[in-house]
Amino acid sequence: MVVDREHVSVNGRKRPQPTQMSHHEVADELRARIRARILKPGQRMPTQAQLADEFGVDRGTVRHALRILHQEQLLTNVSKGSPATVAPDPDRALTGPAAPPQPTTVALAPRIAAAFAAPHVEIDALCLTSISLTLSIGEPLRRIHAGELKPAKVDVRVLLPSRDIDLAFPVAVDPADADRLHQRWLAMRNAQGQVLQHNLLALRSTHGIDVRVSFRALPFTPPVKLYLLNGSEALFAYYTLKRREEQIDQEQLQLYDAEGTRSILFAFEQGAGLRDAAFVEQSHLWFNALWETISSELVLTN
Repeated sequence: MVVDREHVSVNGRKRPQPTQMSHHEVADELRARIRARILKPGQRMPTQAQLADEFGVDRGTVRHALRILHQEQLLTNVSKGSPATVAPDPDRALTGPAAPPQPTTVALAPRIAAAFAAPHVEIDALCLTSISLTLSIGEPLRRIHAGELKPAKVDVRVLLPSRDIDLAFPVAVDPADADRLHQRWLAMRNAQGQVLQHNLLALRSTHGIDVRVSFRALPFTPPVKLYLLNGSEALFAYYTLKRREEQIDQEQLQLYDAEGTRSILFAFEQGAGLRDAAFVEQSHLWFNALWETISSELVLTN
């Protein structure tokens, strides 16, 4: 296949056709490259002109994106005179106590990976579906298979909405579409849960790790998502609803839904002050109370 050089990025990727990307979207892409070590610690960034050409935006958009990453301590030497440099320790900026709130897709994965460095990994999650958790587990699994991590035990508990309730969201604008939308959500809930369960339980046979994965059903739609890591960290985000359109069964449906993977995740840690410690403690009490009282058995089938 011949690749048009006009649409090849400075990193060798095929560049998308010019679009009106926002500075947040440019920052998200560069942040993901730093996290994945495509852009390595201490490496000089491409010039602003190269980045503007790659993303099909003006230099002002690139400068704004670079300033965001500089404020997050992912870049140093951000100035007009020379290209910026990736921070020497970007993992600390992504997961440390001073890390700013970020979208779930950005913030959760490095924190899950850090949690897997412990001998006994404990993860509790309350969410609408387990898609963010399933995606974030990928990096620690890769590192386990590469021999970089070797926990002895992994315990994961997940609270999800029951199949038997009328969800507050996602909900169809037209009540006539309610059943189709509910079935689509249920299929997604089950598929993501099954993938998460399969990938984790596979560690038993491949690496001899003691793994337990449990699901229970909630009798309500959670308005927030919560992740508890190793008893020492709580990650919290609001589900913010928007009206949008989605194609289901070859038909465009209007619905109210939350973009869970884009929800801004706030981190609270033991040792980061009395307020953080109290939030972590109360979050564990709340999760355990739901798990042990009003939740019920959940089977990941349609």
